[in-house]
Amino acid sequence: MRIVSLLPSLTELVCALGRRDSLVGVTHECDYPPGVEKLPWLTRSNIPTAASSAEIDALVSAQQGSLYTLDEAKLAELAPDLILTQEQCDVCAVNEVVVQRAAARLPGRPRVESVNPLSLDGVFAMFRLVGDLIAERAAGDSLIAGYQRTADAITRRLGPSPRRPRVLLLEWLDPPFCSGHWNPEIIGHAGGEEVVGRAGEASRRITWDEVAEARPEVVILSLCGFTVERAEHELQAFADRPEWRSLIDGCDRLALVDGSAYFSRPGPRLETSLRIAGAVIHPDRLLDLAPPEGQGWRFLPASP
Repeated sequence: MRIVSLLPSLTELVCALGRRDSLVGVTHECDYPPGVEKLPWLTRSNIPTAASSAEIDALVSAQQGSLYTLDEAKLAELAPDLILTQEQCDVCAVNEVVVQRAAARLPGRPRVESVNPLSLDGVFAMFRLVGDLIAERAAGDSLIAGYQRTADAITRRLGPSPRRPRVLLLEWLDPPFCSGHWNPEIIGHAGGEEVVGRAGEASRRITWDEVAEARPEVVILSLCGFTVERAEHELQAFADRPEWRSLIDGCDRLALVDGSAYFSRPGPRLETSLRIAGAVIHPDRLLDLAPPEGQGWRFLPASP
C-alpha cells in the first residue's frame, strides 16, 4: 500500500503502527519521527514563516481561501492507494474538500480517509480506524493501552482523593486561546482541573479578563505549531505586558511546552503529553514520568 499523509499526527500514527515504509508523501510540517521530513512534500503554507502570533491570527481571521496549497501534480506522480487527511481545522492542514477534489481526478480514485477527533475517545477511534485501514489494528490497540497504563499509573501515585490544582492550558498567546478537544481530559487524567477549556469542544479565543477570572494555579503554555524556541521568541515580545505579568504573578507554576509536538497533535505522543502535564501539575509525585526537563518542555519562573 502506498500511503500519503496530509497531517503530521497521522504521519506519526502510521509510523507508530509500523508502516513507515508505506509512506510515499507527507506535508511540509511532518517532522516526527526523524527522517519523515525527507519524504516528498505535498503541501506548503501561505503564512509567512516569521509571522508573529498576532500576525498569524490576523491572517487567519481575514482568510479568503485555504491557508495551505496542495501540490496536485506531485500527488498524481506518487500514485497513492490511501490518502489520510483531516476535516477539523483549515488552520492546521490543507482543506479536506481540496483533497477530495484532487483525489477524484487521479487514476484509480485512491481512498481518502478524513478524521475529525474531538475527544480522547475520538482519537482512540482514529487509532483503530487507521490500524484497520493498513492492517495494523493490534498495533493501534497497543497505543491505546499504553496511554491507559500511564493514566492508571498517575491515578495510583496520586491516590484516591488528590488535590486537583486549577490548570490553564493556553494554545495561543496573542490573542489568548484556551485548550479544547482532548486536552481538558488529559489535564484531568494528569490530576488537574482545566478551568477554561472544555472537553469535546474546539479551542477558542478568550479574553485576558477570562484568564484572570479563572485564577489558574498552574499555566501550561503550548502554542499550537510552535516549538519551545519559537514560543520563547514570542514570550520575549510579550513578557512585559501587564496582562501577562498579572497571570504569571498569580500562578504557582508555569511551563513552556513544544506545541508542535505535544497536546495539539492528536497522535501517539498524547501519551507523552499526559506525562508532561502530570509533571507540571504534580512535580512532587510525577516529575520522573515526563521526559527530562529541556526535552520538549521546561518550567519558567512564575515571578520576576
